[in-house]
Amino acid sequence: MIVLGLTGSIGMGKSTVSAMFRRLGVPVFDADAAVHQLYAPGGAMVAAVEALFPGSTGPGGVDRARLGPMVLGDRLRLKALEGLLHPAVGRMRERFLSRYRRRRLVVLDIPLLFEGRGRTQVDAIAVVSAPAWKQRGRVLARAGMTPGKFAQILRRQMPDREKRRRADFVIDTGVAREATARRVRHLVACLSAHGVRYCRRCARSSSIPKPRG
Repeated sequence: MIVLGLTGSIGMGKSTVSAMFRRLGVPVFDADAAVHQLYAPGGAMVAAVEALFPGSTGPGGVDRARLGPMVLGDRLRLKALEGLLHPAVGRMRERFLSRYRRRRLVVLDIPLLFEGRGRTQVDAIAVVSAPAWKQRGRVLARAGMTPGKFAQILRRQMPDREKRRRADFVIDTGVAREATARRVRHLVACLSAHGVRYCRRCARSSSIPKPRG
């Protein structure tokens, strides 16, 4: 099995790319979806989050609108929340890998892969990237998002330029959707047929070079 880590900063189009992998039949573990499941009514983390952050839950489980202001910008509180979530998400990830252990290629969609310890969980990393102006427009179009909140989120994340530098593969979502889809199809075909080392060489010699700037 080849485990490909998929990551990218907020607003870069990672969800779109994840869907492309799924349409090609590649199993994808979505860390954000796992958190939503843990936060849902009856979810495994609801009681623990409420105990740590009183008033952060309601009939709908963990209320992100209430929880966000309690942790955003507070490193200690955020670390405490991550201490609850990461082990639970890790257990869900291990069940996913066990379920698909006979597949040639699986994807772990991990938003903060570089910022955490995700590098040790994958064989290669694909970073989803787009121009900063396009990223900003996408994010600020979201309900409830403000420039200040966007700036706070970016401060928690490794700069896009550095992510692209560290990546094995870069998937550009600043181009037409079909161009992005072609890149994903090529990556799936190459990894499935030849493995990570060959595909890294292929990426370096590709007509879609890895951005450096």
